[in-house]
Amino acid sequence: MKYVKRIIEEKIIQALKRDKSVLLLGARQTGKTTLMNQFKADLVISFVRPEIRQRYEKSPQIFSGEIEALVPASKNQRPLVILDEVQKVPAILDAVQDLIDRGKANFIITGSSARKLRRGAQINLLPGRVVTLRMDPFSLAEYPAKNLEKRILFGSLPGIIVVNKTADQDLDLDSYVTTYLEEEVRAEAAVRNLGDFARFLELAASESGGIINLRKLSQEIGVSHTTIGAYYQILEDCLIIERVEPLTQSLTRKKLTKSSKYLFFDLGVRRSAGREGIKLPRDLMGKIFEQFIGLEMIRNARVKDHKIKIRFWRDADGPEVDWVVDREGEYTPVEVKLTDRPSTKDIRHLDVFLSEYKSANIGYLVCQVPRKIKLSSRIFALPWQKINEIV
Repeated sequence: MKYVKRIIEEKIIQALKRDKSVLLLGARQTGKTTLMNQFKADLVISFVRPEIRQRYEKSPQIFSGEIEALVPASKNQRPLVILDEVQKVPAILDAVQDLIDRGKANFIITGSSARKLRRGAQINLLPGRVVTLRMDPFSLAEYPAKNLEKRILFGSLPGIIVVNKTADQDLDLDSYVTTYLEEEVRAEAAVRNLGDFARFLELAASESGGIINLRKLSQEIGVSHTTIGAYYQILEDCLIIERVEPLTQSLTRKKLTKSSKYLFFDLGVRRSAGREGIKLPRDLMGKIFEQFIGLEMIRNARVKDHKIKIRFWRDADGPEVDWVVDREGEYTPVEVKLTDRPSTKDIRHLDVFLSEYKSANIGYLVCQVPRKIKLSSRIFALPWQKINEIV
């Protein structure tokens, strides 16, 4: 596959120019290693290989000695060291901190789990010393979708999106779920009952995009609601799901939802984990289309401005808006409909939201129209391919 330039690459370059190190987190197979190959490093250490991992676990002092022995290309340039899948040897970060503090090298550190980096008081997350970035599957800006249905069904992981045959894509996604989610995630989190976790994973995928009811899920699986909450935390720490917080501030509404939504990081992985097959009813496709747009906005916000938050708005008495772009208190409501013929009925909740919040000036209905349409004085229908115009 020809290298597809990632938007996050420029952020890494800018950080290195400022003599900052980078911690790049992202789920497996999002393209972290491929991206690292674009940088000319003085030393690359991959902790994926057991023999490499064991070498530094047994003799961690070797690591610092190797870095200090590197000769920089010039007096004004520090050596660049890439550490791949650092969560497998998290204790190495103590040495990394010391080397950064003494100006011995700049690092690009990748990891597919924040869980082991957070576990225990001894683990060092390098506060204030690194620029932390998140690697996602391909966004529309990086790899435009020619076929909406295919993108919804098979997602946008780099290793999946380039496979030509549908059957092969489906097989590869099933393998991802089996070998990574069901085995590595469980092992990393030390899940005791593998059957319960496998059932949870399937239900969590099916419930993706909705308001989560921990007690309902606990009854279906037969474990406590606190265990379900812990399972969700595992998926969040392993970067498999995105937590989306609701907008809860209102001068007039007392019943705004305060529970979070969760989105699987990739729609192909979500469908495979949910055991749904590839022939989905239209109402389910509509719900997944809503998640697709939410994920795109989250990815765009992540690379454009970390201060932008993607939220949702729901009143228990009725009106709700799928997504809300929150620019530090300035709101842009976004509804999502799988239609090419938007009507006034589709935007009634956008009207409610715009009348409710003075900081909201414009609303959007993202759908399948071929070009932008003005639906009312402050609401526009927007083609899904133009989602980056909102975020």
